Amino acid sequence: MSGSDTPAAPLVPEGWAPDSWTTKPIVQDVAYEDQAHLQSVLAKLRHLPPLVSPGEIDKLRTQLREVAEGKRFLLQGGDCAEIFDYCSADPIENKLRVLLQMSLVLTWGGRMPVVRIARMAGQYAKPRSKPTEVVDGVEIPSFRGDNVNGFDPKDRKPDPERLVGAYFHSAATLNYVRSLLSSGFADLHHPSTWDLNHVKKHEVRQDYQAIVNRLTDALDYMKTVGADDPAGANTLSTVDMFMSHEGLLLEYESCLTRPVRGAYYNLGSHFLWVGDRTRQLNGAHLEYFRGLRNPIGIKVGPTMEPEELARVLALVNPFNEPGKVTLITRYGADRVQQYLPAHIAAVKASGQAVVWCCDPMHGNTESAPSGHKTRPFDRIIHELAESLRIHKAHGSRLGGVHLELTGDRVTECVGGSMELAAHDLPSNYQTHCDPRLNYEQSLDVAFLVAKYYERERSSLASL
Repeated sequence: MSGSDTPAAPLVPEGWAPDSWTTKPIVQDVAYEDQAHLQSVLAKLRHLPPLVSPGEIDKLRTQLREVAEGKRFLLQGGDCAEIFDYCSADPIENKLRVLLQMSLVLTWGGRMPVVRIARMAGQYAKPRSKPTEVVDGVEIPSFRGDNVNGFDPKDRKPDPERLVGAYFHSAATLNYVRSLLSSGFADLHHPSTWDLNHVKKHEVRQDYQAIVNRLTDALDYMKTVGADDPAGANTLSTVDMFMSHEGLLLEYESCLTRPVRGAYYNLGSHFLWVGDRTRQLNGAHLEYFRGLRNPIGIKVGPTMEPEELARVLALVNPFNEPGKVTLITRYGADRVQQYLPAHIAAVKASGQAVVWCCDPMHGNTESAPSGHKTRPFDRIIHELAESLRIHKAHGSRLGGVHLELTGDRVTECVGGSMELAAHDLPSNYQTHCDPRLNYEQSLDVAFLVAKYYERERSSLASL
């Protein structure tokens, strides 16, 4: 059938509305004591203006389609859970800096443009395995994120006003990100200024420095030929940076879901994903997500049966729009070989054109002797490397990486080129939820992926 004969997909699925999720069973919902207060807050949110534009979302849809077609690579990263205090100049600048620098390395290594999606401006809610926890012998509600309750044990009662706080903190973050990117921030971090002194091993530092030198030469050449002319259409000094978060609190998400030209967009973020705990086929979250015009992500872990994955894709992307769905796999370094091949086979059999993205963080969390939650860098890299290898072996393509990271020099994950040890964790352990890669470790990932693609090109050139 030719493209002109293909029937156009309906903009709104049959039987769907922004609140049709309320007819489905829901998990990870929040129990608010004062329902009248909640409804008042939701009415205010419905009245507030959008945070992002439909045009920005459509641009991301186009770019993710190109990722699915093998023309781009996806980098998605940011905090496990933002807190309102991160809405400040330094944390925002540091996250932007590391994502921009990583994307530059990945662009050089893969020889293709990178789609940048930050876990920012809305990643305030977190699912929890248990609704309560015991603190100092007292059972209290678990910390669910700053848009639900406070981290302080005395502030654990869910407060609807925090939803409004999440909106305005997201708006302020987005505003500052846009102002930075429009004022040349992306052009301030030329590779020649990068400090690689954190790299302990001399040979590794030499490898990284060689990449930086080649990047520097390439950018200097582009400047010489005028490719970075600010008046040009493809200036190197400006980039796209899209925002994302887990679509967990459906009351909040549906308030920011607005009709545009016959479709419904969530205008609170460019990209949302469904977590591993909320992807039930008959559940409220997939019901909500199936009606969005936004590109969406689905977390895929060991508990996802291959047949179930095919049914999830049919539900949320019935007309197989390429790049509409990003499958974010999270198995653990020791289990990726056990589960990923069958998931690849199921998607191939379904005919769906998805973006495959590896989250090597969530399946590799463990406890250090000090009691801190941590993630060993070598296991993170092992899961990522195994994912690259398995996709290639099965005629598939890993199109992106999804990382919990910060641009700050925290001490939460062990290992990396700076050789952070378990006894270093207490020195600057800042996370309120899961451990993140710090600035140096995040760059390590980018350098290692770039070296993988460099080796791939070298092996092809020798054929």
